[in-house]
Amino acid sequence: MVEKKRALGHIRVSIYNPDMTLLARPAPQRKMATLVPGEPLIAFENVRLGFDQGEVLSGISFEVDPGETKILLGESGCGKTLIMKMAAGLLRPDEGRIWVMGQDLGSMSEPELLDFRRHLGFVFQEGALFDSLTVSENVAFRLREENFPEAEIEARVREVLRFVEMEPAIGKHPGELSGGMRRRVSIARALVDRPPLVFYDSPTAGLDPVTSQTIITLILRGRDTQGVTSMLATQRVQDMFGLARFRFDDKTGQVTRVREAGPTSGASATNGESSSAPPTNLVVLREGHIYFEGTTEQFLHSPDAYLKMFLASAE
Repeated sequence: MVEKKRALGHIRVSIYNPDMTLLARPAPQRKMATLVPGEPLIAFENVRLGFDQGEVLSGISFEVDPGETKILLGESGCGKTLIMKMAAGLLRPDEGRIWVMGQDLGSMSEPELLDFRRHLGFVFQEGALFDSLTVSENVAFRLREENFPEAEIEARVREVLRFVEMEPAIGKHPGELSGGMRRRVSIARALVDRPPLVFYDSPTAGLDPVTSQTIITLILRGRDTQGVTSMLATQRVQDMFGLARFRFDDKTGQVTRVREAGPTSGASATNGESSSAPPTNLVVLREGHIYFEGTTEQFLHSPDAYLKMFLASAE
């Protein structure tokens, strides 16, 4: 990692919708961080974090490449959400370095971090919608803060709500929606500003299996049609397999299975399976440390007793 602070530049990121044209015009007076070819979008270097009760995270080092989905997997309280908050500039580590989109977060002032966070999408576990605002107003909130023209706000809001299949609820309030519907609105709000990087904090927690699969499908769709880089925290092994083993086919509008890597991985796909998908990799956290880092298949076939126990607990 080159240890220097890079100047902010511009990156164009568009939301795809099969029923509408791309709204690709950049936001007024908006800048995005430059994506440097060959360098990770996120890099943690020996990060440590503690509170009054003691050290919570110790020696955390990993990277996330552009277009990659990095899954933080672990039991409740292992530090998954803390890592995402540090990557979003919401918490500062006690030690170590964190680079995100070419920026050394430790060298940034609070006003700089505030501007930096405007370029990120964040889906909170409970949705974190404003109860007094309608679905449309919740999704449009950041755009109005940034003084987008009203015509563009309306177009973007409708586009992204159609993307998550929530346009019919555009005038409803969060209290009128189910938990899964609120989660979909939260995803729409995270995507409306077209961020190159989105954080998902336990996006399927508390949802039934069918609704959980709907949320994973939306994440797949965003990843595979927009090229969004994602970090997702979960304790559900099912979420991990859903993201690693499936992709959203833009041409058919369907989710298709990705064939497992192997000695014949270069062969053409058969039986409705896709031969490739954006990279999805895994970090398993245990007691504040990185216990395992690798692919889903490496996790699945590992002889490690703890990983086998974690896998078995999800069956």
